Amino acid sequence: MGLDPGIVGIIVVAGLFVLMMLGVPIVYSLGFSGIVGALLGYGAPALQKAGASPFSTAFNLSWTALPLFVLLGTIIAVSGMGEGVFKAAGYWLSRVRGGLVAAGIIGEGVLAAALGTSAATIIVVGKVAVPEFDRQGYRRGFGLGALLAGGALGPLIPPSATFIIIGVIAGLSIGKLFIAGIIPGLLLMVFLALPAIVMAYLRPGLAPAGHSVPWRLRWSSLKGVWPIVVVMGSILGAIYGGIATATETAAVGVVVTLIIAVVFFKMRWKQLKEALREAAMINGMILFIIFAANFFTYVLGSTNVASGLEEMVTASGLPRYAVIGIINVILLILGCILDPITITLLTIPIFMPLIQSLGFDPIWFAVMFAINTQIGLITPPMGTDLFAVRTIFNIPTGEILRGVTPFLLFELVFLGIIVAFPELSLWLPSMMLGK
Repeated sequence: MGLDPGIVGIIVVAGLFVLMMLGVPIVYSLGFSGIVGALLGYGAPALQKAGASPFSTAFNLSWTALPLFVLLGTIIAVSGMGEGVFKAAGYWLSRVRGGLVAAGIIGEGVLAAALGTSAATIIVVGKVAVPEFDRQGYRRGFGLGALLAGGALGPLIPPSATFIIIGVIAGLSIGKLFIAGIIPGLLLMVFLALPAIVMAYLRPGLAPAGHSVPWRLRWSSLKGVWPIVVVMGSILGAIYGGIATATETAAVGVVVTLIIAVVFFKMRWKQLKEALREAAMINGMILFIIFAANFFTYVLGSTNVASGLEEMVTASGLPRYAVIGIINVILLILGCILDPITITLLTIPIFMPLIQSLGFDPIWFAVMFAINTQIGLITPPMGTDLFAVRTIFNIPTGEILRGVTPFLLFELVFLGIIVAFPELSLWLPSMMLGK
């Protein structure tokens, strides 16, 4: 007879955090703590489930959209297709002080989801933007701080890996999740770009005065925007119109992107191999995390932690928005030490039944969840995007922290707005055809 399920739950959670604090990679921390908990609670038969879990997960067709969208993003990154967005935005905002930083945020908004992760988006846009920041006299901490915050656009503007994972785990429509993120994503883009411009005017030392760019260059720069518009328009149009599923549109999106990259951006076999290799590495990493996290959540779920949490909240008599506040605090803390994919796999099976029992819309919760988990990536002490940018662009920690802090505060305010006004997330999905 195994241990009490409650004891097993404590062991697996404590084991996970101890291993992570010791520096063990998250995949091994999840897998080892899950297997130990399963053995202690259910004995040797649990190993059969541990072996079968990766097989059943890998052959779940619901995941098919994820690797396809990752491949789409790597093709865009390798071909240089997305660089035109930043250049065009920079030209059109050239007269505005701080306009180049706002252009970087807009560029991230267009590229973020296609590139798969916020870190990849920040790096791709940063490699184009930072030399321009330096050339024009922008303070590097200010520019990179804004780009760090702009990485949060990744899971909102579709296609989004975060929404795909949430949709599969929680049994929600991935198409509806994609559409739900559009308005919050566009609002967040404005919510970050406008303060960047205002700060540049209030503190002129952050950015130089605007300069004139001929209208001829402005109009001609739009030629670099149309490929991304075509790709994203075809994906979102098919989903919103109810013409195709998320997986089908992912496949079409890859084909359309590949044709544009080969015909108009002269992508050849060498670049295609690089895109395929990068996509394989990203998808392999995600898949192994999914394998480990699925088994971990299976073990944790067998301890009835979700139903126990629901009963505890009901008995406490807490107002339902107070529960949402507590969940947000927990997610912000987890975001400082875990990546969004791991947080999603660990917490969605626990929190989703709870919020549905409280009468909240799961689509709205998914949007709020996606914003929250990205904030942790730029929050000390363990913000992974924060330290990746510090290393890649060789900027002192203090300078990047001072640069990102104002934008971090704006994102927290934005998170509160999404919580307070669910209609921002739910209006577009309610208008979808073929729901």
